[in-house]
Amino acid sequence: MSFSKGINASAATKTRLRTKDSYCPYSGMCTNCLDGCPGYCEIGKSAIRGKELLYPSPFGKITSASEKDYPVDYSHFNIMGTAVGAHGIEADSDKAIFPAVDLSTTIGSAGGSQLKLDLPIIVAAMGSTDVAANNWEHLAAGCAISGVGIAIGENVCGMDPDLVLENGRVKHSPALEKRVKDFQKWSTGKGFIAVQANVEDTRLGVQEYALGKLGVEAVEIKWGQGAKDIGGEVKLNTLERALELYARGYIVLPNPTDPTVQMAFKNKEFDEFERHSRIGMVSEEGFMSRVKELRNAGAKYIFLKTGAYRPADLARAVKFASEAKIDLLTVDGAGGGTGMSPWRMMNEWGIPTVYIQGLLVQYLDKLASRGKHIPNVAIAGGFTLEDHLFKGLALGAPYTNIIGMARSPLTAAMVGKNIGESVKAGKVPAEYKTNGEKSLEQIFIAATEVKNMLGDAFDKLPVGAIGVYTYYQRLAQGLRQFMCGARKFNIQSLARTDIAALTKEASEISGIAYIMDCDQGEIDDILS
Repeated sequence: MSFSKGINASAATKTRLRTKDSYCPYSGMCTNCLDGCPGYCEIGKSAIRGKELLYPSPFGKITSASEKDYPVDYSHFNIMGTAVGAHGIEADSDKAIFPAVDLSTTIGSAGGSQLKLDLPIIVAAMGSTDVAANNWEHLAAGCAISGVGIAIGENVCGMDPDLVLENGRVKHSPALEKRVKDFQKWSTGKGFIAVQANVEDTRLGVQEYALGKLGVEAVEIKWGQGAKDIGGEVKLNTLERALELYARGYIVLPNPTDPTVQMAFKNKEFDEFERHSRIGMVSEEGFMSRVKELRNAGAKYIFLKTGAYRPADLARAVKFASEAKIDLLTVDGAGGGTGMSPWRMMNEWGIPTVYIQGLLVQYLDKLASRGKHIPNVAIAGGFTLEDHLFKGLALGAPYTNIIGMARSPLTAAMVGKNIGESVKAGKVPAEYKTNGEKSLEQIFIAATEVKNMLGDAFDKLPVGAIGVYTYYQRLAQGLRQFMCGARKFNIQSLARTDIAALTKEASEISGIAYIMDCDQGEIDDILS
């Protein structure tokens, strides 16, 4: 079975093979490498542009995700419907209808304060990359009016050109303040805004600033993400910017303080610097200490976001989250990413989502059997449509009540922004002219609903937010239809028996019953 396609070439790095369909399956090189070829492939272009080929391009204008075909993914499971009964509602054909499915959920400890969500979705953190920053106000407003959660990612303060520091700590960050307010001013009272922190953010006191000055209640400790096992990176196109971030303590390559490097940049021998974050050093003592610091700083809700690290690290995340009694543990499977992770790393490291969710359930079962605290759990890593949401919630039941998403809501924000601005300018794209040519309400099917919700404020709404809301409403109706067919009328009633594995391998990895083995006990009772 081949797990990768065109492994020496990809649209993500703007490379291709000369022989296209004829290549060596283990090296990815053209079967016959020709002396005289200008070098279309990863190897050829790397001989000319070197480390530039590590990253997808154009940098800062795209989101990227793995093109690796993992042996098992969520398509290897099917949703099980039934003709009998109903859970979470009266078993009455006039009451058990799909619009009655309740998709709301909460984050927080039972009996304590809780964050309420209209939909079981959190947008995993959007950090300092240009593609996130350029679309943030549309995405944040869309999440706010939809009643879902969204997290501000790493390095937003550190990258803020107008950052004000006092004794090495954040005193004022217009960039972070704007991001928080972009959500808060459209909040309906459901959903939430959280602020994430990596090593540099923690040193700068970003979360303490957000809690003390910006009215933020939820913070997230970041261990990693599903796209990479190193710190975040961006590219810088001016020497001044590279020097500024170097002075703030970031790793900047090549060293912008080196006179030789400065001369090479001025001579246009290269045109971008790289800014990298440091990796964290996780320990139980350090984690517990940080949770205590954040609670003392006023955090009402504390989350942990971990990536696709090895199984022992997942076990650490589960144990530490339980011992510290945090509110949400988000586990991100390999393959995704909203920013600019190294392309080969995005494809070739970490535990894919189905696999890591299978392990996650095992570890949570062990803690639950001992009566330990189980936090709310979110699973992330490639979820985009309603069947994905159902399967992720069912496979992780009864622990998983949130699905983490990133690239797809950002896509909805970008498309909504671009189409909406075109409509406002009187230039409706041909793709949508059949729907009308005059107003947002004609083009966006949910625009009237949003307008009725917001009243006069509708005209001030970042137009991409309509795209995010409309996308979420599609997911909501699709998920309700699946859940109704399974006779499950709220998130809490979903169970692992609501899906079946289509292969023995998928069953072994996930612990979900093989489709030919489902319901055996009940079948015997029925037929006997």
